[in-house]
Amino acid sequence: MLVETAGASATIAIAASALVGPAQVGARFIEFGALRVVHPLVSARLATILHPLGAGALALFGPGAVIVFAVLHGAGNGLLTIARGTLPLAVFGPIGYGPRSGLLSAPARAAQSLGPYVLGLLLDRMGTASIAIPAVLSLVAFFALVLLGPVGAAPAVAKA
Repeated sequence: MLVETAGASATIAIAASALVGPAQVGARFIEFGALRVVHPLVSARLATILHPLGAGALALFGPGAVIVFAVLHGAGNGLLTIARGTLPLAVFGPIGYGPRSGLLSAPARAAQSLGPYVLGLLLDRMGTASIAIPAVLSLVAFFALVLLGPVGAAPAVAKA
């Protein structure tokens, strides 16, 4: 619905939607390949910046950037699923990993459950401008990860 609201035809909207899943999987392959040697913070930062980049392309270029938006959004989401597991381990270590990961993920899971409903309401009221809200939230997450400081090589325990 978002990409159709942005002016894409139904055919392009379906094609773009069909690319989200492969972009997620492709990003995970890149994570397990090229990004395996970098600190999980790098992957997390990349994951959080891809959606705003796609939203920016959509805002700047309109329906011509629908495919770019879908691929960047999907890739960011794919990387984020990996970062959710590796980042707490790299930052806090293995002791108490399970409970800490659960505690950290609880607010995100609650937000995810409300996300589609809230975005649907925003789309009805704001149209394509509503994409700015998740883009800004992703940018906030990106800058929070930047504040965690510089990173070196991936810790051996974090990306086995």
